[in-house]
Amino acid sequence: MSKRDYYEVLGIGKSADESEIKKSYRKMAMKYHPDKNQGDKAAEEKFKEAAEAYDVLSNSQKKSKYDQFGHSAMGGNGGGNYGGGMNMEDIFSQFGDIFGSGFGGGNRGGKRVNKGSNLRVKVKLNLQDIANGVEKKIKVNKFVSCKPCSGSGAANGSSFNSCKTCRGSGQVTRIMNTMLGQMQTSTTCPDCGGEGQTITDKCKVCYGDGIVKDEEVITIKIPAGVAEGMQLSVSGKGNAGARSGVNGDLIVAIEEEVDELLRRDGNNLLYEHFVNFADAALGTQIEIPTIDGKAKIKIDAGTQSGKILRLRGKGLPEVNSYSKGDLLVNINVWTPQQLSKEEIKILEKFQTAENFVPKPTKKDKGFFDRMKEYFD
Repeated sequence: MSKRDYYEVLGIGKSADESEIKKSYRKMAMKYHPDKNQGDKAAEEKFKEAAEAYDVLSNSQKKSKYDQFGHSAMGGNGGGNYGGGMNMEDIFSQFGDIFGSGFGGGNRGGKRVNKGSNLRVKVKLNLQDIANGVEKKIKVNKFVSCKPCSGSGAANGSSFNSCKTCRGSGQVTRIMNTMLGQMQTSTTCPDCGGEGQTITDKCKVCYGDGIVKDEEVITIKIPAGVAEGMQLSVSGKGNAGARSGVNGDLIVAIEEEVDELLRRDGNNLLYEHFVNFADAALGTQIEIPTIDGKAKIKIDAGTQSGKILRLRGKGLPEVNSYSKGDLLVNINVWTPQQLSKEEIKILEKFQTAENFVPKPTKKDKGFFDRMKEYFD
């Protein structure tokens, strides 16, 4: 199922500034907030969709890539940092401040949800990878959920007790007397770190953190047409969150390997081909490299150096589109730098031959006249 345009989701135009984007998101989030629409799955999906759109459009770098490449620039399934969509804890932990005090925010019920940090990796691609799209498997050293305690941080048989300091709320509320009257402030509980509970016996492997360092092989699907510097995001493949928290994301930075024969210019490919004087004068058929293999093209008789031949659709695809660039072949006539005596005699006969004397075009004559005036 294709995703809706993020601007359409928030009901704004592409020229909307940061404050307009935030205002529109808050309006949508309040409308579809789960606290107002309990048990309504359709409202929950719209709530997630709005958060996903805001995650991209509120970030200048993500917004720029989305404007240029659409959902494909956001990951395999399209969708901010989250590929297949955001979960509720992610939304409240990141954007809870937007909802205000009327609804549950980043610490719903006061309890903090731990979120793992994002990871960043670089992936090198050749032109064939970029032209066709590719699936890459990479080994990443990261924090993963501790297996002996299933990520809880508690030793086998241990129990969780409600924090005595905050009584399980995760927050400590203080009332202060000021010149303006009493003021109430809420801060994260210093004893439980905002989680609202404590462990009676910590896991001996992760020491209560619920995460350990390990290696993981991650499969990344890269769409065709990506470019140097583009970033893709794989949801939930970053570092694991402490004590059964939310995983971070894996940010994939694209690097292009330099091709020995073909040079990239946007979605077009450029190739330099040299022909000898005889082939340029008489015409010939040449073989050139393409992304798909070899291709034969015709060089017409009388071809001049610098002529560009265009092979339509033989370039690179555009991300999130069916269109393709072209392969441009620049023809250069090769002038030999070392000649045998016999070759010199043959060429000397051509020097005065009528058909071998350059004949300037009208445009060229105008140029020569201007140059004469300049030096006179």
